[in-house]
Amino acid sequence: MFTTIQAFADEWSSMSSTTQHVLDTLTDDSLDQGRESNVRPLGQIAWHITTTIHEMVSRTGLQFAAPEGGEKAPSSAAQIADAYRSVSHAMLEAIQHQWTDANLTQMSHMYGEQWANGLTLRAVIVHEIHHRGQMSILMRQAGLRVPSIYGPTREDWMEQGLQPAL
Repeated sequence: MFTTIQAFADEWSSMSSTTQHVLDTLTDDSLDQGRESNVRPLGQIAWHITTTIHEMVSRTGLQFAAPEGGEKAPSSAAQIADAYRSVSHAMLEAIQHQWTDANLTQMSHMYGEQWANGLTLRAVIVHEIHHRGQMSILMRQAGLRVPSIYGPTREDWMEQGLQPAL
């Protein structure tokens, strides 16, 4: 749980930058990856990450613009990446301008429970981490180069002249 706005802003800047990098790697052709396996397609996961920021955090009373378009993912990877960039920035701006550190301990109704706002912010980050993991598998299946998330990828190791572990 976050106890200061600055602590959240610092972590969000890092985490959202990583998510943005993953989303910027997607192509229009890759968005349907996974559909044939009866799993949520890559583009829908990316859109879910994007729309959940507003869906979850607005439950705390924060006011900022939601991505337009509803639940169905756009067919444009660039549109998804741009929407994430906008909502990510709008949420952080709203937190920094509408809240003080005291708001982080206030409770909000969240999915049938009462959560401290600082816990909700932690949940948004963990939610993205969870779905980035799913996306990395589908990205590989789609033939995309998975960007470095928490360390070098196989391709990164090879470019450094090192033998990647299997």
